[in-house]
Amino acid sequence: MARLGRPSPRSRPGRGYRRPMERERTGPIRAVLIDIDGVLTVSWEPLPGAVEAMERLRASGLPLALVTNTTSRTRASICSRLADAGFPVAVDDILTAPAVTAAYLREHHPGARCLLLNAGDIQEDLAGVTFVEPEAHADVDVVVVGGAGDEFGYAALNRVFHHLQRGAHLVAMHRNLYWRTADGLDLDAGAFLLGLERAARVEASITGKPSEAFFAAALAHLGADASATLMVGDDIESDVLAAQRSGITGVLVRTGKYLPETHRSAEGTPDHVLDSFAALPDLLERPASDSR
Repeated sequence: MARLGRPSPRSRPGRGYRRPMERERTGPIRAVLIDIDGVLTVSWEPLPGAVEAMERLRASGLPLALVTNTTSRTRASICSRLADAGFPVAVDDILTAPAVTAAYLREHHPGARCLLLNAGDIQEDLAGVTFVEPEAHADVDVVVVGGAGDEFGYAALNRVFHHLQRGAHLVAMHRNLYWRTADGLDLDAGAFLLGLERAARVEASITGKPSEAFFAAALAHLGADASATLMVGDDIESDVLAAQRSGITGVLVRTGKYLPETHRSAEGTPDHVLDSFAALPDLLERPASDSR
């Protein structure tokens, strides 16, 4: 496995997109980054063939990490759900936006009083960060925005807006506008983040995908080189093109939040497009001469 070489010819990139250094990927893939929601599962139910594909990757000995912007569960909880569904994963395989956010806050805002707006309990993955109660009348140094849910009501958003007006920094775990559930697409935090930024005239620091820092953390986690790493995701912007900007081979799957119109209008082209994650092992086993 992992004999994939140069990707197949690509259509002309969209306007404004440029590959960093127009790299040539002729060596084998030695590590794989995998998005979870929409790639392995939808509403935590395994997609057809995903478990079997993961088992084949494990059998090949290829190092892998599950990289996700999911903000409603801890790494341990995610691991438990995936393992219960049959995926051969361990906690150390999982890198989440909250975990990377905690590291970012400890480095860039040590000792800061933070206000967290997020759906789900992720405190376990935010060790070393000081949070104030949402309704407390305390000064806030940093507002941290996670994933959207019922917590994103008017009162909470207006409270965040007031803190930003008073000078609080804005840190967001991602900019996802929507995500795929069993019932269809649901709004995510990015839709609210745009309004907060414009109203408060600030720009959020993004810690999860598509930030370069997130992909750097994932590569460091695996001890892998970008040029020998592949990223597979269902979000062409946050997963695939963002990975390519970091020098990683990008693979788009037509599951999860994938939409043909989003694919067509993207300002860049994936290195490979697959019907689903189930096809990834075959792609990796393909000789370099067959991938053109």
